[in-house]
Amino acid sequence: MLRAEITNHPSNAWAVERGYEPIYTASPRSRIVVIGQAPGRLAQESRIPWNDASGVKLRQWMGVTDAQFYDPDTIALLPMDFYYPGKAAHGDLPPRPDFAPLWHPRLLALMPELRLTILIGSYAQKYYLGATAKKNLTETVRAHGEYAPERIPLVHPSPLNFRWQAKNPWFETDVLPALRTLVAAAL
Repeated sequence: MLRAEITNHPSNAWAVERGYEPIYTASPRSRIVVIGQAPGRLAQESRIPWNDASGVKLRQWMGVTDAQFYDPDTIALLPMDFYYPGKAAHGDLPPRPDFAPLWHPRLLALMPELRLTILIGSYAQKYYLGATAKKNLTETVRAHGEYAPERIPLVHPSPLNFRWQAKNPWFETDVLPALRTLVAAAL
């Protein structure tokens, strides 16, 4: 089983020592995949991805219920690293750069029904959009239409991003309606 292989991989021994389990959900029937940074402390402790205020906001943005969001047959939750990386001076540490290349291709290959990939934050966007990503997160999110209908880049839904959202009102007027339309079409 892939989950056991992830857990037992030598690079994750530190997480096993802390009692962490890999935080992700996926199903061969998943139609949408949400790729974010890494689970936060609350998600790691509860073993439920997006189990915080950011998750509440993300579900609102997507226009989905909690039941839809947490049903892996509908939505896969696949962060760039499946373990809480710890605290940094400002926010959490970044996901390990070697994690997604090792595990994502294998998991995504098991999800043939995927119709939409939601890329949250610069780590996911740089990895999945590559050279088509713009010079920064704001420009990448503003260019969301260039990646549709297969992908849509988003800013992180953290309550701490209120300043970014206030400076970029087009996000609420342009990107969120596009997101909801893409989500509804994928479901």
